[in-house]
Amino acid sequence: MRWLRDVAVALASALLIILFVYQPVRVEGYSMMPRVANNERLVINKFIYHFTSVNRGDVVVFHYPLNPHISFIKRVIGLPGDRVQIMDGRVYIDGRRLLEPYVLPRYRGDENFPLIVVPTHHYFVLGDHRDASNDSRDWGCLARRYIFGKAVFAYWPIGKVGLIH
Repeated sequence: MRWLRDVAVALASALLIILFVYQPVRVEGYSMMPRVANNERLVINKFIYHFTSVNRGDVVVFHYPLNPHISFIKRVIGLPGDRVQIMDGRVYIDGRRLLEPYVLPRYRGDENFPLIVVPTHHYFVLGDHRDASNDSRDWGCLARRYIFGKAVFAYWPIGKVGLIH
């Protein structure tokens, strides 16, 4: 009987962790290439933003503002109060060029986006594959209430196992 109790406690603990802290997700689409690819499996931390702030560079998972039944994954570029502008595919925050080692030159694109100020409790998010991303350039800044997790670890395919940066 003790082993049955131990298995039940282990299963209940695993269920609570999956429900409230970590959740496996499958990425659909190419907007975060090359770091995160189509059909890649990730673990997201659903609890982290209860203790820490959303930071520039975080890869967040959120409910798409135009259809909250769909989830998106993007990188946080602009924080509340930031002045964000894109010129020739390069991002500027408060007039200074943002260094983005996660964006390959062939994925940067060359488009322009007018200067905006990110509102309070909102974030400017972009995909790392700028030409293949539906992001803040299309539907505006992301309200904090839509963010439900931070991508922390890739576990499939085996060749891409590791932390998400």
